[in-house]
Amino acid sequence: MNEVEIEPSMNVFDEPLIACGSDPLTGFFRDGCCNTNDQDFGSHTVCVQMSTEFLEYSRFKGNDLSTPMPEHGFKGLKQGDSWCLCAPRWLEAHEEGMAPRVFLRRTHKKALDVVPMATLKKYAADLN
Repeated sequence: MNEVEIEPSMNVFDEPLIACGSDPLTGFFRDGCCNTNDQDFGSHTVCVQMSTEFLEYSRFKGNDLSTPMPEHGFKGLKQGDSWCLCAPRWLEAHEEGMAPRVFLRRTHKKALDVVPMATLKKYAADLN
């Protein structure tokens, strides 16, 4: 049996990554964290707090995150839920003025390969 290798679980501050969300269970590996590896082509690395506006935006863009899909164990997201979002989709939403707030301590440092730190900080939900 092959072990799946993941990138070190470090956040954008190069500190240990904090879990993003467990209800619903999020992450590329469905481990509650925004962990990633080279098989995660979408880079599910940005931990966000869902907003109604972003959920509508995502649905309009063809990725309906709010409709339950029980056959896949997905109850659908609602405003306030925490979720590991694809870094390119978050950046696209930012460029269109629709990006949700970000939990930086729960965002994997690989997100910085796509999104500049200064941009993420503008949406930080967990900085004083």
